Amino acid sequence: MKKLRCAIYTRKSSEDGLEQEFNSLDAQREACAAYIASQKHEGWVLLPTHYDDGGLSGGSLERPALKHLLQDIADGRVDQIVVYKIDRLTRSLGDFSKIVDTLDAAEASFVSVTQSFNTATSMGRLTLNMLLSFAQFEREVTAERIRDKIAASKRRGLWMGGLVPLGYDADGRTLKINETEAETVLSLYGLYETHGTIRSVKAKADALSLRSKQRHTASGKRTGGVPFDRGHIHQILTNLLYAGRIKHKTLIHAGQHEAIIEPDRWDRIQQVLQDGAAKGRARKTAKQSSLLCGKIYDETGDRLTPSHSKTKAGARLRYYVSHRLIKNSGDGNKDGWRLPAEELEAKVASVIAKHVRAQGFFGNIAPNITASAIADARDKTQRISANKDTRAWLQFVERINLKPGAMTVTLYATQIASLMNGAQADFEPDTLTITTPFQLRKRGVETKLIFADTPGQRDETLINNIAKAHHWFEQIKSGKTFSQIAADDQTSKRRIQQMINLAFLAPDIIRDVLHGMQPLGFTSDWCLRHAIPTNWDKQRALIATL
Repeated sequence: MKKLRCAIYTRKSSEDGLEQEFNSLDAQREACAAYIASQKHEGWVLLPTHYDDGGLSGGSLERPALKHLLQDIADGRVDQIVVYKIDRLTRSLGDFSKIVDTLDAAEASFVSVTQSFNTATSMGRLTLNMLLSFAQFEREVTAERIRDKIAASKRRGLWMGGLVPLGYDADGRTLKINETEAETVLSLYGLYETHGTIRSVKAKADALSLRSKQRHTASGKRTGGVPFDRGHIHQILTNLLYAGRIKHKTLIHAGQHEAIIEPDRWDRIQQVLQDGAAKGRARKTAKQSSLLCGKIYDETGDRLTPSHSKTKAGARLRYYVSHRLIKNSGDGNKDGWRLPAEELEAKVASVIAKHVRAQGFFGNIAPNITASAIADARDKTQRISANKDTRAWLQFVERINLKPGAMTVTLYATQIASLMNGAQADFEPDTLTITTPFQLRKRGVETKLIFADTPGQRDETLINNIAKAHHWFEQIKSGKTFSQIAADDQTSKRRIQQMINLAFLAPDIIRDVLHGMQPLGFTSDWCLRHAIPTNWDKQRALIATL
């Protein structure tokens, strides 16, 4: 008799109750295991691997355990999925069609132990589609009902949950003033009115030993109670809850809680904050200039032209762009260079500084130069480096030529000569040219410049998570469950499920991460949202696209 390898998939939309010794996922698995045992005469065999997604919605396929299961099906390790109800697998007709395609390609199937239908017949497929349609409808209606309830509650000025801000305590569907914390809030507003800058408020708050709100998690862990950083101070100064108001999307409503800051006073402070930010942006924009304008050319001889864009917050981002991309912006031609200006300028300045300050540079470019001239030149370059003056180094650039994989910088002979009291007659031309390898790393529209002598940027968070994943996997092999590991490490079961696949990364990928040479998009946040295939070739192909 042919064996039918069965994998049980369980899911729960919220994390409520998952910390219990016997939770909803366990109940689903127990029912499915009993059903598989009843079909032993048909050759059904239960696989030991657990595919559990706790606290994840069925409206998306971005679930680690489901991704793992579908990969195992594609790899031929699973013959049949067993679920308690079909909506545990998915609540979306579109997503279900994708799952069916994977099952059909692997000649696999699925079974719902509480809903009997045969997908081999047209009536069975109709029944299945009807069940999925109602599951998707129920999910969408529930979501709409929740959104409408939140909007209606906020129109009435009710507090709808979240982190309680400094100065308040939760009181049902509203907030009540915490007198001790409210004094801290009043002090911060008063300091800003007196000094006018968040930097000054930060310094004064530290001197007064003002501290953030202390919080206690469900596990008993204490957070907060630390000095304010500038971002936190800005968030407090712009939080309209302190003016007795509630915000919902773009609408602002009068709240039922008592204001700590008088609304008129709060409005005046917002105007001062906005005026100060506008002046700061104006000063920053005024100081910005393209220091390499007219000096950069690509491999086609096309000049790179200064350009800029603005973020949603109004910040001005500068670039050097191949002139043909600007001239022919409407024809869809993307063949050209678009480099972040500030980063390029800083890296070019660093390359020049390293080259010019190298031992023997001045003696090589001018063999007949005197020792006193060399000493004078070295003193001047030392002062430039000490001042960390990018502009001063870039004044030595005559021309930059770019081509894929390499950059050549030609230095001005007259500018170099100015370092050596004007001596330039015997300059060796080749010594005024610097060629350095570099590469571009792209993440979406973002470009990062990597020079040959640029040290790798190690992602310590990703490295730590890979180490944790290996530690967790060793504990799993020793017989521990996800719940036991989560309790021992004081983390959530869901996080372990999301990160455990990092334990199966290919050795060369781990080596790149340790050296800081992984793609910019390969981060811990990306790993939380995507399933990593166990096949090393597929890993390399996926990560190479980031």
